[in-house]
Amino acid sequence: MQPKHEIIICLGSSCFSRGSKNILKTIKTYLNENNLEDEVFFHGQLCMGMCEKGPNMKIDNREFHGVNEENVIGILNDVFH
Repeated sequence: MQPKHEIIICLGSSCFSRGSKNILKTIKTYLNENNLEDEVFFHGQLCMGMCEKGPNMKIDNREFHGVNEENVIGILNDVFH
C-alpha cells in the first residue's frame, strides 16, 4: 500500500543546528501514537534551500518554516485531523 502523505524534514546543517533532530523525534512519536506510520512516508532531506527560514518541513505540497517542537504538533494536527 502506498502512503497517502509525505513528510520531509530538512536535516541540512542550518536546520539541524536549529533543532530539526528533535523535531524529527517529535514527528516520529506523533505518527506512532496516532497510528499514521503506514499512511505517511516520513524522511529527511539534506537541504531545502531556505536556510534562513528554518527549520523547514514539507507535508505533501505545503511548506512550513520556523518549525519547532512547540508548533509541530499543531501543524500535524491541522493536516491529519
